[in-house]
Amino acid sequence: QAKMAYIPAGSFEMGDHFSEGDDDELPVHRVTLDGFYMDKTEVTVGRFKAFLADSGYSWDFSWDIVAESSPTDDHPMTYVSWNAAVAYAEWAGKRLPTEAEWEKAARGGLQGQRYPWGDEIDDTKANYASNVGTTTVAGSFGANGYGLYDVAGNVVEWCADWYAEDYYASSPATNPQGPETGTRRVLRGGNWQNPFRSSLHVANRNTEEPRYDNYGDAGFRCVSEWVTADSY
Repeated sequence: QAKMAYIPAGSFEMGDHFSEGDDDELPVHRVTLDGFYMDKTEVTVGRFKAFLADSGYSWDFSWDIVAESSPTDDHPMTYVSWNAAVAYAEWAGKRLPTEAEWEKAARGGLQGQRYPWGDEIDDTKANYASNVGTTTVAGSFGANGYGLYDVAGNVVEWCADWYAEDYYASSPATNPQGPETGTRRVLRGGNWQNPFRSSLHVANRNTEEPRYDNYGDAGFRCVSEWVTADSY
């Protein structure tokens, strides 16, 4: 079982406190969430291989392509669509995080900061802008305040929600689930290739069609309302 960290129930201010990002990161709004558990690291190549072997899920890429960005079983899984991420999560008895859950978890208990560690960029705290050249082994950089690794950089991560640019203007105050319909899903967290520091901001939002899997820089992690003794 993948190790998980507890994200406590409570409120936080979601969005871009510095008005430095895109309009879809505004307005800043207070969100209250129930407690949940989140994978401490991104789902690894090895864990995804176990899922494929056990489930028979049809995944179309070659491992040689994955190895170009994630060369070992301990690196984060890449070239994975939202649909495949959901299938893995269901196999593991978990689910994808909502966008609000992801941002609260990534903030690590800090309020209104740019990054999971504070306000200033620090190249020693994240794999981004090709400062390494590939993904790094899951958990290579220090954890945030909730014990989560690589919530900035390494691979951008799929969330459960449909994407809408103006969702924050009408988001429910408690446990928001995202828009009811849409054409694209949300991704969060920046990645190893993206050259822009703004991509590491905890408020930064990305989107892609759920079937799209041609990314060597996109992966995911899972959440759950409960854990077994061997995963905590």
